[in-house]
Amino acid sequence: MSKARDLANFVSTGNPLADGTLAVADISDLTASAAEINVLDGVTASTAELNILDGVTASTAELNILDGVTADANELNILDGVTASTAELNILDGVTASAAELNYNDITTLGTSQASKVVTADANGDVILSEELKAKSYNETYVALSGTTPAVDCEAGNVFALSTSGNTTFTFSNPPASGTAFGFVLKLTAGGSHTITWPASVDWAGATAPDAPASGETDVLVFFTHDGGTTWYGARSIDAAA
Repeated sequence: MSKARDLANFVSTGNPLADGTLAVADISDLTASAAEINVLDGVTASTAELNILDGVTASTAELNILDGVTADANELNILDGVTASTAELNILDGVTASAAELNYNDITTLGTSQASKVVTADANGDVILSEELKAKSYNETYVALSGTTPAVDCEAGNVFALSTSGNTTFTFSNPPASGTAFGFVLKLTAGGSHTITWPASVDWAGATAPDAPASGETDVLVFFTHDGGTTWYGARSIDAAA
């Protein structure tokens, strides 16, 4: 049975089995004609319609069939995987995008500062906002410390608390790089008559650390640095709270 007769039988009767078995192999290498395509939609097939079915890269004309509007170069670029341009982004929202709007979606290469970018990142990967960040309220992470050698990890939070269980020696770790300020608050409650030893990098008023709180009392201390922890400035803000 010839392929042409099989196909003619299919077109005229809609039954590929009427004159024998029609296998995939029998039609796999046939080129569809306009007449064959017309059977599918009842309308005379155009060259563009044939191209859509033949697996060849769609042309502008073929894309126009999809949306009824003449396709421009920008529309073609959206489909080809090329980095979208401002014009292409505008197609998505119908509004002309400004450079500032595009910057909201863009972070520069680490360590590169560009004044035109709303969001940048420094060499450490820290995100920097170039505009006044406004918030009605914000929360700080509270970290409860324990033991007699507690480490204040600057990456863990901004508010720390310890109830002493013996003579205590503090260490401060992971401050941000020099040029970035960081501060934290420490709530220190004495669980007994215990001594407190601070890091040598802490600079106290008068070069003297405050007295440790008496048993059962609470002191609140504040610390900040801007040189990567080389020097910490410390002060007691609340003394002997009950």
